[in-house]
Formats: sequence, structure tokens, C-alpha cells
Amino acid sequence: MSADAVIKAHVDALKSGTEKARALAQTLVDVPYGEADEETLDVYVPNSSSPDVPLVVYIHGGYWQFLSKEESGFMAVPLAQKGVVVVAVGYSIAPKGNMDLMVSQVRRSVLAVIQQYSHISGLYLCGHSAGAHLAAMVLATDWSEYGISPQIKGAFLVSGIYDLLPILSTYVNEPALPLMEVAIRNSPSQLVPQVRASSSACEIVVAVAQNDSPEFRKQSEDYFKSLEAAGLKVTFEDVPDTDHFNIIEQLVDENYHLTQLLLKMMGKS
Repeated sequence: MSADAVIKAHVDALKSGTEKARALAQTLVDVPYGEADEETLDVYVPNSSSPDVPLVVYIHGGYWQFLSKEESGFMAVPLAQKGVVVVAVGYSIAPKGNMDLMVSQVRRSVLAVIQQYSHISGLYLCGHSAGAHLAAMVLATDWSEYGISPQIKGAFLVSGIYDLLPILSTYVNEPALPLMEVAIRNSPSQLVPQVRASSSACEIVVAVAQNDSPEFRKQSEDYFKSLEAAGLKVTFEDVPDTDHFNIIEQLVDENYHLTQLLLKMMGKS
């Protein structure tokens, strides 16, 4: 497949899963968490009511310049049926948004979720690719600046980017990463002490696809080792027979390895 065909197939898979989720769950679209047009959430609520309601915040990928929350509800297909709320986060992708803004937005989205859904039994994060980078930045937040500290119980970081310096010279960075200092302050690999300070109780899963490119694999392995060396609760999942795209697409399937791990973490398996 050509590069364009691969991306189109990925978007089609995510859209198809999201359409299924909207048919299965009660869906609240475009719930605002800020003033900007993109600062909205899509919320997938289970039809069954239970006192034990975990919530997963999903942060989409797309190299900080593609995709949106509109095709990011697919994991609600298996999760809503297990009584889990899924929230897909919108943020201002490049060129409209820069890296500092995107990081600020996802942090504020998490605060809005816990303020709006205070009855949940546990808060979990999941992000893919650039979304895994943003989820890792949420874990590295100094919440004292916000006056409220969310207790994030678990985080799934899937095929992520944790050190932005190696991509400064690549074509993908042009809209999102103009400056070296921006890359350094937004690299989770540089912020492990803050993860330890803010998210020491969080169970973190660093997942990478067997057929991810060497740089993605190296970044996941290095970030995992840094978290482990800092004494954090972290596990590494090298997911067989997957590539950079289907590693996340398959979360539409209840029997998929990462879906099962997530359900188990939430006590819903």
C-alpha cells in the first residue's frame, strides 16, 4: 500500500469503529471544556447504570496535525458494554495549534472531565502516537498550578513519541515544533521526575507494535526504562503482529490483547 492508502485505511477503520460506538452508547458530542472551537469532548456513556463507573480519556494521534475526536470513539465499542465511560478529546492540531497549546488543552480537558464526572470510580488515560505523547505530558503535569490534582489510576501509552528532539529535523515537525526549547519542555523523556511527583500511584503501560519503525520502538523502550528506573509502576507491552496503525485500531475488539489489559486494570474483565 502507498503511504496515502495506509493513512486512508487507518482513518476509515477509526471512523467505522466510532460509528459503531455511537450506535451502542449514549453519545454527548461537542461538550465544551474551554473557549476555543476545538476545546470540546465527545462522551460515550454506557446504557447500563452501575455504581462502579470507570472513565477512559482517549487522546488521538495524527502527528499533532491530522485526525480529530470525530473518529476517536472506537474503543467505546467494547468498553461501553462493560460499563466504562469513554471521552474523546478534541484539541487544536497544527498549524492552528502549537505544541504548548496542545499540551495545555489536554491537561485542561482532564480537569474538566473530573469536575463534570465526579462520581466516576477511576480515571484512566489512553493515547496513540502523538496522543500518547500528550497523555505522557498529562502524567508529567505540575497540578499545583491548576489548584486541583486528578488521581489518574492508569495510563496506556500506545506507540508514542516521548523525545521530540529526534523529530525536529523531519518534515512532520514543521507546523508543530518550530523551536528547540519547545521540543525540550514538551518531551516526556525530560520530565520523568515530574511524573514521579504527580503520578506515582498510576499504573502505566508503554505499548509498542512489533512492526513499529525503529525510532518508535526505541523511544518506547527508552521511556519505559526511564520510568522503571524512577520506581514508577510501569509495564512494557511489545504487541505481536501489529503495526503503528492497527495496534490502536484493534481496541474496537473486546478480545484484543490491549483491550483485555485495559479491562483488567479497571476491574472489568
